[in-house]
Amino acid sequence: MTPFPFAAIVGQDEMKTAMVLTAIDPKIGGVLVFGDRGTGKSTAVRALAALLPPIEAVKGCPCNSAHVDDCPEWADVSETEIVSRPTPVVDLPLGVTEDRVTGALDIERALTRGEKAFEAGLLARANRGYLYIDEVNLLEDHIVDLLLDVAQTGENVVEREGMSIRHKARFVLVGSGNPEEGELRPQLLDRFGLSVEVKSPSDIDTRVEVIRRRDAYETDHDAFMAEWEPEDAALRDRILTARKALGDVRTSNIALHDCASVCLALGSDGLRGELTLLRTARALAAYEGAGEITRDHIRAAAPMALRHRLRRDPLDEAGSSARVARQLAEVLP
Repeated sequence: MTPFPFAAIVGQDEMKTAMVLTAIDPKIGGVLVFGDRGTGKSTAVRALAALLPPIEAVKGCPCNSAHVDDCPEWADVSETEIVSRPTPVVDLPLGVTEDRVTGALDIERALTRGEKAFEAGLLARANRGYLYIDEVNLLEDHIVDLLLDVAQTGENVVEREGMSIRHKARFVLVGSGNPEEGELRPQLLDRFGLSVEVKSPSDIDTRVEVIRRRDAYETDHDAFMAEWEPEDAALRDRILTARKALGDVRTSNIALHDCASVCLALGSDGLRGELTLLRTARALAAYEGAGEITRDHIRAAAPMALRHRLRRDPLDEAGSSARVARQLAEVLP
């Protein structure tokens, strides 16, 4: 069945905005979505796949390479034709093996032909797209370490069974989870550019609208998809327009000063917070058609970019979102 339309998702505006911003500028670094069960986390990720514009890639390349020269030698790609294919959104399931993630020796080819060949893994398929991890906080530690290495370098390296394999693996990491089921390792937490919190709707009208749209999607699928296709198409066009405008958005010294001031006031470690906040504010400005980053863009981007980078404060019982809002009010009145 075709994924639920992205534009038809009721509420959860911050989650939808965060995903759109990473589509505009993948350098933001991915989205972490934490919240209750049944709040549309998985639905939004799968809807994003159908929403995103297609990519141009070499036909037959397992890494979605944009140019023939970028295809790895081990892929043995003989095609030169460039084809359009959907932006890849790859699921990384819990309990997945390291071989499945990174790739391994093609056993069937080795047994039938006596040839040593490499079978690409999930990281190759996710190149130039999205890698989605449901229940990311339950992911095994050795897989977390592997993802950290690849996210840092943008390259997957496999050294085993007499093979030395390298290929590009640049993707936007999207993770979802329930905070009641365990916390995320700080090293992986810091690799997500944005973090959003989703909650079940608390008013009757919103809950009724969620039920109505989901029921229509399941009972009269074709009519429901046709109804929402124009809005999804308009949002897709808006993302493409923002991508083109991204490089033209001006960044003043005041905006840089504001980003640094907010991060310093919050005590975030390193400079990744400032860089992510700046990129997010710039993508938001491009999305809204603004020619320059303003304080409004920084205020809107700060909770998403910084709430998961705060140090624990045992003397402050306020949640991370409240702490960010409080500092914003003081630093950027």
